[in-house]
Amino acid sequence: MLKHLSDYWALARAMIRALLRDTTDDRGYATETVVVTALLVAAALAVVAIIIGKVMEKANGITF
Repeated sequence: MLKHLSDYWALARAMIRALLRDTTDDRGYATETVVVTALLVAAALAVVAIIIGKVMEKANGITF
């Protein structure tokens, strides 16, 4: 039983080391993702502003 726990512990340590080693080398991917996301958000805000402007124009043109 103790041998199994020792093996599991060694496996867990190796997996944690591998995960830590893989996450330290992003090669600028995070920066690129942030820039692309910011551009997409800006484009979405522009589209929403255009749609709101058109809806408000139509709503102001309604007469009873």
